[in-house]
Amino acid sequence: MDMATNRTPSPSIIHQLNPDATDTSSLQPQSEVCHSPWHSPPGVFPLASIPSLLLHMLTSCNFKPVDLAHLEATCSFFRKSTDLIPEFELSICEVAALEMCRKRSMFKWMSRKEGEELKERSGGSWKLVLMYLLAREGLMRTGKLQAAAGGSHNVIVTASGDVYTFGKIDRPLQLMYSATTDFSLLQKISSLEGIRIIQAAASPGKTILVSDSGQVYACVPGISQQGQNEGISQQGQNEGISQQGQDEEDESTVMVPIIVDNLKEIFVVQVAVGVFLIAFLSREGRVYAFSCSDELELGHQNHPEVMEPRPLTGELENIPVVQIGAGHCYLLALAFHPNGMSVYSLGCGEGGKLGHGSISSEKLPRLINQFQILKVQPIAISAGIWHAAVLGQNGEVCTWGWGNCGCLGNGDEDFQAVPNIVQGLGVGKAIHIATGNLSTFVVLDNGQIYYFGAERYEIDDDAPLESIYMANAVLKPKLVSYLKLPGEKIVHISLAKSDEEFDHIIVLTESENVYTLRMAIDGED
Repeated sequence: MDMATNRTPSPSIIHQLNPDATDTSSLQPQSEVCHSPWHSPPGVFPLASIPSLLLHMLTSCNFKPVDLAHLEATCSFFRKSTDLIPEFELSICEVAALEMCRKRSMFKWMSRKEGEELKERSGGSWKLVLMYLLAREGLMRTGKLQAAAGGSHNVIVTASGDVYTFGKIDRPLQLMYSATTDFSLLQKISSLEGIRIIQAAASPGKTILVSDSGQVYACVPGISQQGQNEGISQQGQNEGISQQGQDEEDESTVMVPIIVDNLKEIFVVQVAVGVFLIAFLSREGRVYAFSCSDELELGHQNHPEVMEPRPLTGELENIPVVQIGAGHCYLLALAFHPNGMSVYSLGCGEGGKLGHGSISSEKLPRLINQFQILKVQPIAISAGIWHAAVLGQNGEVCTWGWGNCGCLGNGDEDFQAVPNIVQGLGVGKAIHIATGNLSTFVVLDNGQIYYFGAERYEIDDDAPLESIYMANAVLKPKLVSYLKLPGEKIVHISLAKSDEEFDHIIVLTESENVYTLRMAIDGED
């Protein structure tokens, strides 16, 4: 539990019969129910006489929202009010959905008012709120090992919420292909002792952490300079993360995560870090962001030196967001709708990386319509530096943006301004996608991993930025052989997101082991 906050969860509710109910005849025990419920008269639902028991059954069995909706659609009993205090105006299925929402970690900290606001944003039903919470949980690795590959530093979050780091590593990056589960080899951020971290995001010069009580801790010059005495000691300046490109004697360097003051009133559940923007997702599904560049406008432009996250306006104001992703200079948002998910984008549109069919930039979130045309139901997003990917409900993988080195997997290196489905991913179902600089990984449910993009970079320090990428291009999905680990099944991959670094990746296995390796051609050392 985060010790830097005094937030308390909402109390548990015990439902009772309403003694003032005007019609209790349907709640009275009947002999047919007590002695032989399977011989009840036509139209009589046996458990109708014991709604509290039925409620217990629905919640204990963890019925899915779609199952609860089906019950309401097929039986009038499940549609009428329960007369259970204090939710006597709700149907038994709505009460069951509300009770299951209260079991979720994201919901239990909400006040009743905040919960009602989320209900309206989700479509006016507790079943939809539950659907939103489950979708969000499905994209989190809370309680599991996590990894965030930065430009020249890396962050590991353990299942218990401890944070370890390793780096910095000089270019070209040389990482041993070996397990790093022995955390004694890494450096623990001891100043976060007693604070459970549930998510980490990293990019060159930036590391941001989210705690289980919604607080944000940052190693980012500017954003984390305030509140240095708010529960985080500045002792041990060398225990955090040494950011590449910053002189260790530079006063702007932040070596220990500092609580972010201007987010203390917002319960954050995810952070996405790009080069020119940082975004935060609240438990209510609101996106807060700020730009780090005069050239990137987000519709609520701050001065770049004033790093104050502000809520995104426009189409996402009243739509809850499930997941966010940040690239070099653009932002993706996976939004929840009662009939499925949709993807919005904003920021710099060069190379078609916003997915709207043009290279125009967008200050406000705009819906990517292409997924409806493709009949793909998005369930996860991944924002690379210059290109993006979406995972579909049926295992489809869609990519768009800059196509350098074949990172879109469509057979060439041209940019693509709208999402298209990647072909040739084998017979398994895609369950995880990861994008980086000029590379894309796809993990299948059968344990196979496919890759497309640059396999190795030859960097010339004297060459201009647009000329440094000399790589072996994999234009179509290729089954990866160098990630075959005896007795291990890879379930998650994190790629370094830096346009100036030799790529490296961190892989997590089903048995909670961590491996790091540099990008290399098959068969090479």
